[in-house]
Amino acid sequence: MTKPTQRSGGQPGERVRTGRGSVGPKQKLSYMSRWLPGYLWQRLAHHRAPSRTHLVFALADHFEPAIVPEDGAARAPYAEQQRRLERWCREYPNRFGSYRDAEGHPFVHTYFYPAEQYDQPLVARLAEHCLGGWGEIEIHLHHGAEAPDSAENTRRQLIEFRDRLAGEHGCLSYWGESAQPRYGFVHGNFALANSNQGRQCGVDNEIQILAETGCYGDMTLPTASFHAAQIGKINSIYECTLPLVEQAAHRRGRDLERGRPPQVFPLFVQGPLMLDFNASRGSRRLHIDNAALTGANPASLHRLSLWKRAGISVKGRPDWLFIKLHCHGMDPGHEEANLGSAMQKFVRELATGAEERNEVLHFVSAREMVNIILAACDGKEGNPGEYRDYQLRRPRPSSASSSHVGASEVIVKG
Repeated sequence: MTKPTQRSGGQPGERVRTGRGSVGPKQKLSYMSRWLPGYLWQRLAHHRAPSRTHLVFALADHFEPAIVPEDGAARAPYAEQQRRLERWCREYPNRFGSYRDAEGHPFVHTYFYPAEQYDQPLVARLAEHCLGGWGEIEIHLHHGAEAPDSAENTRRQLIEFRDRLAGEHGCLSYWGESAQPRYGFVHGNFALANSNQGRQCGVDNEIQILAETGCYGDMTLPTASFHAAQIGKINSIYECTLPLVEQAAHRRGRDLERGRPPQVFPLFVQGPLMLDFNASRGSRRLHIDNAALTGANPASLHRLSLWKRAGISVKGRPDWLFIKLHCHGMDPGHEEANLGSAMQKFVRELATGAEERNEVLHFVSAREMVNIILAACDGKEGNPGEYRDYQLRRPRPSSASSSHVGASEVIVKG
């Protein structure tokens, strides 16, 4: 695999720092101007959700055992990485196994593991954890931090890591009879398709590469607060309408709707991005909620009300709400929000109070969420939890090796 690359400045949900200190007023204004007009239009056009809703929850965990929060270019000692991972795999079932959704499934993480930090024993241990029913592994990539990456190197990294996850660890999923592994993706620096003003990526046609290498869905957005890679399209599930070779092609797209199956992959599944005028955060009267679980801003029922108001759904299926959150599970500074009592309290209240709130809970992986989205597009009815394995299925088929499958099997638009 490749040399480690630097993570972006700022964790999800925190203020982004630069070499000059905190983000300045001009940068904040630029960030807000991108998505605030669309947000206001969404609020004006928002229709009240049905009285009884299905809440489909997925947690995209930017899972980095080597993370050193104060230095994105550094890596924790290997023994510390092992300790962190082993503790997580041991403690997570004990702390969250008692809280179940409507079908009896536990709250799970989708572990987006960094391709450039691949380590066989660590991934094998995480795959074992997932095999026990505690989540699934997908692909995460940091690149272009020190210098712009190339399309060729990006493609190589994705294919190498994809084939290792599928071939060595039995991870990832497959569509129909195809032997090519399919995967979900998050951009480690939020700068998908070179959207961060040319920084922390460098590959304009990254979405085309994702499509050709089997990516079924991207779950990168929203970004950290005041991040330059944030686009104007928010609170949406959509497919690209711009050519996938364009820089930041995901900035435009057609919202998915019932009765119209998507034609262009990867799909884009965004988490909620909401203004919170009632946040209890000291003297601040306004807070931007970007669906990140952090030490300073753990999950709560108050935040749940915001995430529901975002109304992220397939058009024509407003009673199936999709809530995609994100976190850094291995960051010691966010342990309380991911493994500690704050998260345990939230999951307990989420599960035990669902009936009183007229909610039906479905705890899903990223893959299962996309499957349910696809079922909604196909006009399926009833319980969305029945469609967890609708198109993208695991485990790996016993047919031909994925190494002989070409990009032509993937639906793309260039």
